[in-house]
Amino acid sequence: MAEKSVAPLLPTEPAMSTTTPHSTTADLRIDAGWIIPVRPAGALAGHSLLIKDGRVAALLPSAEADAWDCRERLNLPGHLLIPGLVNLHTHAAMTLLRGYADDLPLMDWLNQHIWPAEARHGSHDFVRDGTLLACLEMLKGGITCFNDMYFFAEGAVEAASAAGMRITAGMILVDFPTGYAADTDGYLQKGLAMRDAHADNPLASFCLAPHAPYTVGDRGLEKIMTYAEQLDLPVHIHLHETEDELRQSLEKYGVRPLARLKALGMLTPGLIAVHGVHLNDMEIGWLASHGCHVAHCPASNLKLASGFAPVTQLLAAGVNVGIGTDGAASNNRLDLLGELRLAALLAKGVSGDPAALPAAQALEMATLGGARALGLEREIGSLEVGKQADVVAIDMTAPGSQPCFDPLSDLVYSVGRDQVSHVWVGGEARIVAGENRRLDSGDILRAARKWKARIAS
Repeated sequence: MAEKSVAPLLPTEPAMSTTTPHSTTADLRIDAGWIIPVRPAGALAGHSLLIKDGRVAALLPSAEADAWDCRERLNLPGHLLIPGLVNLHTHAAMTLLRGYADDLPLMDWLNQHIWPAEARHGSHDFVRDGTLLACLEMLKGGITCFNDMYFFAEGAVEAASAAGMRITAGMILVDFPTGYAADTDGYLQKGLAMRDAHADNPLASFCLAPHAPYTVGDRGLEKIMTYAEQLDLPVHIHLHETEDELRQSLEKYGVRPLARLKALGMLTPGLIAVHGVHLNDMEIGWLASHGCHVAHCPASNLKLASGFAPVTQLLAAGVNVGIGTDGAASNNRLDLLGELRLAALLAKGVSGDPAALPAAQALEMATLGGARALGLEREIGSLEVGKQADVVAIDMTAPGSQPCFDPLSDLVYSVGRDQVSHVWVGGEARIVAGENRRLDSGDILRAARKWKARIAS
């Protein structure tokens, strides 16, 4: 077995020794140039990550890891280890509509293109095949968990399970009939049946997913809250995305959407508000005081010209913010590493403060922030002993990452998703040397081409 080769511990980096008491055996030991556990913040050099039974067994200086008996050892001296990325908002199946209707305002994009295409082609097979394509893309970019909102969610769960990814599947609700369901009760019944069918799936969790205040009336939102309270489920909803949304709400209800949700009792620690672009100070205060979360989707907001979310104000108020890609039809990349760089740069540009949203905070948003919003922070989001071993290895020897003075800074501002070399979910390898271990990319790409032909015709 080759000798390990790791970067020296920098003088400013304290040694970290965290281990399960009395444990001396592990299934896998990974020696990496650096490890960023997220909690605590900062990069550790000269450390090893040990995995046992799918969970983090220890994170400790490599010299101390030599005392452990490890079934397998992987030496990655030029790599950086981080927790698996959490995509807090997407519509995974919409990979099959990538590039279908670009450069349009949101409501034109939805009403004239996306919703008609979904009405024609939406089905279990469409969602399964589109989500498989999304999983193939997301895993190769270091995403190990995604929060999904789409019709035929059972197809998304089926695809994520085949890929070995974590999914929070949304039980979607809109007020109009689709090929999936005819009315409010039909949507909810199908969503709950899907949840019951996958109750024993260790990779699947669930949330209630009313699409938006402009597509769901008060009766539907009241039912959502009843189920949310009874079943202890998060609520995932588009909110304050565009100025047009605010105008429509004022015309129809006499209040802005968030005030309407507040009156309906929807502002709770289970609320995940997607986009949150147009929020005033009072509304930010409401989100903070009620423990709500925001899913920030910077690329989608830019592409649809929705505006700039007040991320620095949200964070300053104590609102938990995670990062999402949105769907591939409005982004067009399911690239969370790219999103976290963009989020950091936008925060600086919009605020006029170059110190706004520093690298460590941006990474936390893309990992632990997303996990916290989904109620999964005890299981994922950081490399801590006892948590699921969702781990990503990033090759830092690429020319664009050299020289590496600060691996955390490089991760946010320099690294591209093509540098992801290995991905583990629950300690099981999903990506090895850039190749997917479970999915047949040829079959998935052939299916995507068939759907393109059907949609284009």
